[in-house]
Amino acid sequence: MKEKDIEAFVIYKFVNVTYITGFTGDDSAAFITHDKAIFITDARYTEQAQKEVKDFEVIEHKNGIKEVIKEYIEKLRIKKLAFEENISFRQYKELKDFLGIKLVPQANLVETLRMVKDDTEIENIKKAQNITDMAFNHILNFIKVGMTEREVALELEYFMKKQGAQDLSFEAIVASGKRSSLPHGKASEKVIEKGDFVTLDFGCKVNGYCSDMTRTIVMGKADDRQKEIYNIVLEAQQRAIDNLKAGITSKEADSLARSVIEEKGYGKYFGHSLGHGVGLEVHEAPSLSFKNEEILKEGAIVTVEPGIYIPDFGGVRIEDMVLLKEDGVTNLTNSPKYLIELN
Repeated sequence: MKEKDIEAFVIYKFVNVTYITGFTGDDSAAFITHDKAIFITDARYTEQAQKEVKDFEVIEHKNGIKEVIKEYIEKLRIKKLAFEENISFRQYKELKDFLGIKLVPQANLVETLRMVKDDTEIENIKKAQNITDMAFNHILNFIKVGMTEREVALELEYFMKKQGAQDLSFEAIVASGKRSSLPHGKASEKVIEKGDFVTLDFGCKVNGYCSDMTRTIVMGKADDRQKEIYNIVLEAQQRAIDNLKAGITSKEADSLARSVIEEKGYGKYFGHSLGHGVGLEVHEAPSLSFKNEEILKEGAIVTVEPGIYIPDFGGVRIEDMVLLKEDGVTNLTNSPKYLIELN
């Protein structure tokens, strides 16, 4: 805040409030100055906040969060208030009209802090990924020709929650046959058939922290084209993992895998970035994109997920989560990556 000449900062975004304060409920805000830290919530959450929130003064509002903010702005003679630029226009207008002071948007101030994980965060993500790896092993023994994609997705959710996951990181993607060419093909009532690619993209949460992995399998024997595409994606992913490290740019990271796929003639079928950060949100900074010149930081956890998606044929994606270090990465995903053919 001193570096950015911020007198006071209000945080509304739920995951950012959680990160800064430790509070796991919602409908709350954090108001921070250079020498004050105030947590604002309502009567539903006061008792919970008093147990969870450390190093903040917990204030229970009666007439809205903005009333408390105004009280402290006047008391502390604040002339300028910074806010997260991702709040709604309605929230912005209410603050502007009610407070009557200068409002200054801030992009990714808390998100930049969240990018580098501490030991506790890493441990939570490892626990979530361990459950996710267990779920993949389980689903290999569950999935059969004749099941619907939705049946498989429901089994993944049930299994992970039974193992201790508090929730899913996102709605599981189960896309089979020609539908596997859809990078985000949510599970449907399509019946899984012999010869289908089946892409499984799923994850869970432990103590608020997410996991994320993808594997693509074949029901029955893979044909030559399926083997070719799978092996190209696997080679691209492995080259990226072998050469990824803190200190390179996101664009350079993306090119590690993209160059392999382009060399093999499938560049136009890889339409998304190589990966993204994972933490309290399953998609957070940094973005491992060919458009991003940001330098990757040690301690970030990112996905490595190249893919090839061919309309009217199918697609392959292989995704691991890795912890960035100065000399390489630690892979947090332990599921096998060879082409699995299920009979």
